[in-house]
Amino acid sequence: MSRRMLAALCAAVVTAGLLAAPAAAGPTRVRLLGERVVPFGLTYQGTTVGGLSGIDRDPRSGGYVLISDDRSDRQPARFYTARIDVSADGLGAVEFTGTHALRRPDGTTYPPLSATDGTTIDPEDIRVDPWTGDYTWVQEGERGATVLIDPSIRTAERDGAFVRELPLPANLRMTADRGPRQNLAFEGLTYAAAGTLVVGAVEGPLLQDGPTATTERGVLSRITVQTRRGSRLAQFAYPQEPIFSAPTPPGAFSTTGVVAILAVNPLDPTRYLVMERAFVTGAGNKVRIFEIDTSGATNVAARDLAGAIDVKPVRKRFVADMADLGLSTVDNIEGMTWGPTLRTGERTLLLVSDDNFAATQVTQVVALAVRM
Repeated sequence: MSRRMLAALCAAVVTAGLLAAPAAAGPTRVRLLGERVVPFGLTYQGTTVGGLSGIDRDPRSGGYVLISDDRSDRQPARFYTARIDVSADGLGAVEFTGTHALRRPDGTTYPPLSATDGTTIDPEDIRVDPWTGDYTWVQEGERGATVLIDPSIRTAERDGAFVRELPLPANLRMTADRGPRQNLAFEGLTYAAAGTLVVGAVEGPLLQDGPTATTERGVLSRITVQTRRGSRLAQFAYPQEPIFSAPTPPGAFSTTGVVAILAVNPLDPTRYLVMERAFVTGAGNKVRIFEIDTSGATNVAARDLAGAIDVKPVRKRFVADMADLGLSTVDNIEGMTWGPTLRTGERTLLLVSDDNFAATQVTQVVALAVRM
């Protein structure tokens, strides 16, 4: 497909999404199929399995790829492949089948945060490119007192070799007073419209988009729609929930944000599942999934959201709260992908948690059955 034809197709599907009438949506039914906990500190091929922040199913093999958010502190930044059996009878074992380090254009691995060359990364999500089978992944960059490192969307071959980096919209770049907040940058990624679109979600509001969430009010964050070559087509405002509880003791740490986005239908450029994850000291984690529709939402690519009064955000519908599904624990769930369709007609949805390499947390793989 030529660049001109690709650009026309991408513009057409996004325009259709902006103008299309909303489709009628009935209630979504979700049930737990099973959960598995990966042993803490598991060593696999010389690496420590942990920090699993993104997961995707590979249609070519039926297996899965999972990315670790190890910033090369323990071993070089990397991803894993795995077999995960899921059926109407439940969730089978999680069997790791490979691991590869992510590499820079010169073939070297990424350095830790302590490096001084400004190339450290914070991997957060990964998707299989439906056209090529390569792995596209996002990372959050870094905002510190003495360093500003932009987030990015990059593609790697299946052995981790660097392929390319997509151009980043200017409003997602780090400057002293604009761009993503520390640890609230690119967190979610998905392909849409038959692989013609790359859709990314930042975890929290940009500096120019207003303050972070509180227990009294939610915030607006951004969903960015780009072509496969990185041309920005649109940005949409996503209305996040308020923080679900006050911390104990008062003033202790709490946070909330978008940690994953997933196209509902691979051909549809307008409907997505979005996962919001919150952590509150003394109250724990809350993880909720919503379905959104971008059709009719305001394209906010050229404007700031702080104080905006005429912005129409995406439409949002509750799907599930992990606390209602009977899990043994609700940990730091950050990754989400569709699995195989069951003989019941339900779709499977697989989730993975990031244990932060902490013994007090778990690496948890969860399988849900979803009827939409």
